[in-house]
Amino acid sequence: MDILNVIYWMIFGAVAGIIANAIDPRPASGGILAAMVLGVVGAIVGGFLGNTLFGVGVTGFNVTSFIVAVGGSLLLLVAGRLISGSSRSLTA
Repeated sequence: MDILNVIYWMIFGAVAGIIANAIDPRPASGGILAAMVLGVVGAIVGGFLGNTLFGVGVTGFNVTSFIVAVGGSLLLLVAGRLISGSSRSLTA
């Protein structure tokens, strides 16, 4: 994997994290770096769960992968809020 692919995936993760933050009624704070981490980790979590439960995952730069990544990011926001017991997630 070359550096350009890494940059593409970072942008993909950042956009997925920003979208998840915009959808969530109580979004996490932390700026673009937190959104990028949220999106990338959300894509991993969403891809694993999506593949395990429904047979779909993150397979490249396509709409299905983007929906899975945003869904995983939203799941992380909710899980972080539940674990911390507050209105903020772990990325705050």
